Amino acid sequence: MSYSLRDFGSYTAGGRVIEVTEGAPYTVQFTRSASFEVDPRGHFAVEHSYVQYFIPEARRDAPPVVLVHGGGMTGSCWETTPDGRKGWLHHLLQMGYEVHVVDAVERGRAGFAPGLWEGEPILRSLEEAWYLFRIGPKEAFATRQPFARQRFPVAKFESFCRSFVPRWLATTPLQVSGLLAVLNRTGPATVICHSQGAEVTFDALAQSPALFERIIAVEPSYTPDDSDALHDTPLSVLVGDFLDSDEFWDSRLRAWTTLASFPKSTLLGPADLGAGHSHMLMLDQNSEHALASVL
Repeated sequence: MSYSLRDFGSYTAGGRVIEVTEGAPYTVQFTRSASFEVDPRGHFAVEHSYVQYFIPEARRDAPPVVLVHGGGMTGSCWETTPDGRKGWLHHLLQMGYEVHVVDAVERGRAGFAPGLWEGEPILRSLEEAWYLFRIGPKEAFATRQPFARQRFPVAKFESFCRSFVPRWLATTPLQVSGLLAVLNRTGPATVICHSQGAEVTFDALAQSPALFERIIAVEPSYTPDDSDALHDTPLSVLVGDFLDSDEFWDSRLRAWTTLASFPKSTLLGPADLGAGHSHMLMLDQNSEHALASVL
């Protein structure tokens, strides 16, 4: 794989500045040889998205692609697979697409603000990731025995889990505002979203449908209730394998099937993408063919 970049860089989008008036200065030892007085009062920049953008030299005449990660993840899930293969970012660039990779509000390099949001952050365990992402049966976690035909790089499962970050459960509206700020900068775009990122994407669509050329939803954990919510936006839903492993996934399949029945919507599953894909479809072996099937 090879491509040349005309430009790449990063920016922040959205957010606000808040003023904190409570608290008192205190001294911290921020290295073994240096101390400093910290004042918790003042103005702070918070609740923005962080974005890396890439523009290939041979940019095709097409809307840019915006990549939106799922819950407890960051934009790194689009960059490189756990076993070191090129991720969807690189395949998109090779196809000639301009790409913007989002770290949503309070994730990754967007940063977080202690005490600002309701509730406590949660962090996904390895056990939960094993069965929830359909790597293998719950009882096979200890032995790391995956489902037969599994395309996820199981030998690098723990490396994958090191990409997890804490997430707050009440920040979706802030993430929607952050995504809209990104799209207001890029202009109308194709948005590829994964899992919880679909809720952010569909909520942003509801507010500004003109900013969406198309949506590609990889196993969305949220689905709109009726076709009017799509605002005539073309939608492709990508679905992996092993959905009969748990009632949760069986219910999600029913929701995806309903979603795909809406006008301009399609569902691509194992018959189209190949057998053996997990919930982390974009990290699976052969996932570039799944991407090519919708672009």
